[in-house]
Amino acid sequence: MPYSPQVGSTVASLDTPSIIVDLDLMESNIAKLMNQLLPTGVNIRPHIKTTKSAILAQKLVAAGAKGGCVAKLSEAEVMCAKGFDDVLITCEIVGAAKVQRLVELFREFKRIRIVVDSEEGARAIDEAFEKSGLEEPIMTLIDLDVGLHRTGVQPGEPALKLARYVANLKHLNIIGLQGYEGHLQHIHGWDERKKRCLESMATLTQTAEALRNDGHDIKVVTTGGTGTAEFCVTVPGVTEVQPGSFLFMDTDYRNAIGSHYSNSLTILSTVISKQGPKTVTIDAGLKSLTTDSGLAECKTKGYVYGVLGDEHGSLTWEDEPALNVGDRVEMIQSHIDPTINLFDVYYAHRNGIVEEIWPVDARGKVQ
Repeated sequence: MPYSPQVGSTVASLDTPSIIVDLDLMESNIAKLMNQLLPTGVNIRPHIKTTKSAILAQKLVAAGAKGGCVAKLSEAEVMCAKGFDDVLITCEIVGAAKVQRLVELFREFKRIRIVVDSEEGARAIDEAFEKSGLEEPIMTLIDLDVGLHRTGVQPGEPALKLARYVANLKHLNIIGLQGYEGHLQHIHGWDERKKRCLESMATLTQTAEALRNDGHDIKVVTTGGTGTAEFCVTVPGVTEVQPGSFLFMDTDYRNAIGSHYSNSLTILSTVISKQGPKTVTIDAGLKSLTTDSGLAECKTKGYVYGVLGDEHGSLTWEDEPALNVGDRVEMIQSHIDPTINLFDVYYAHRNGIVEEIWPVDARGKVQ
């Protein structure tokens, strides 16, 4: 019979490497965020590029979130097909193939929202909609650079110029402004992170007000991530925040913002070889644990991880109990989003018993 873990299986019976989620810790993370942010009246639109899961998107809405964000059009296609269509696509949609996919998606799902940061990008979408015969305009946000220098039109006159251009297009309806301060998410030190965030928020909200004074109906001002949402919601004029990693966390966020949220997701791995009295090899390498934000950590302190290639990693120690072939360890990922994109399913457990199994619906959807 093919390997197929079921609800009711034990974590101990799972093959490795596998993503496991401690439901008690995950639910606590959700409650902490909602209890902190919802009373402010600012909408929470979680970024589901982290989880790539329609089930988890629905769980967050049930807890108080309003819709969700995706990074890429292909993620939106998957989420909409799974019944979760209140999505903001936070990356610019550029290129003939992608624009045509947007046209087809919008035919069926009218609640999707997009961002633009150039006349060229906006014009291509408008022309494609015109050729398609679509009449209803798509909800559009002007993407503003608030310091990340990744995407977004510059504040001031460039933003006003772009908004005026988009406002004259038949098929794009400006509803708001997006400004993501991604460069601030992992600043160590609460005071410095808050100071820098509020500076970015001033740029964002002042631009929103300038657009309103220019005649644009700016209803949505969306921003923020796990490292800054608590500051963003205090700023008058911000209407929406986009935290995502808080649900599971990783070592990069933990090192920056502390342990307010728990590492609820780990990578279960097996010791497959002993290479010395204080060195073993585990079955989690680069294809299971990303390294762009540093190396993963063993959940059990005292064991140090090293990369041994695509399929293998090492654990070394000094004074800890010896690990032996067949032992199981849990690894805490350094960067949650790309790590999840390496797996097909989550095994969600409570006290070691699998209660739910969630597919990573949008795995590999990077277009």
